[in-house]
Amino acid sequence: MKSLPKKKQNKPAEQVAIMPLGATNYLMIALGALVIAGSFLGMYLEKAVDGVFALFVSPVTLVGAYVWIIFAIVYRPKAQKTLKG
Repeated sequence: MKSLPKKKQNKPAEQVAIMPLGATNYLMIALGALVIAGSFLGMYLEKAVDGVFALFVSPVTLVGAYVWIIFAIVYRPKAQKTLKG
């Protein structure tokens, strides 16, 4: 009795590493980091604990920048449709 031929084992094709974040994501993260740095710099330059910037402007900009960075990390741009002519 003949043995059945073994099935060819398909080697998985080399997979190209896909970057989880694109250029748009990194630009958005950099913008958020600049806003955070600017907000802390503004508080430092004001040098007043009870100042308007430290109490009202900076907290809003900091929270907004942190939310922006979280959004930038989870953002996935839609795939562009190409027109075949």
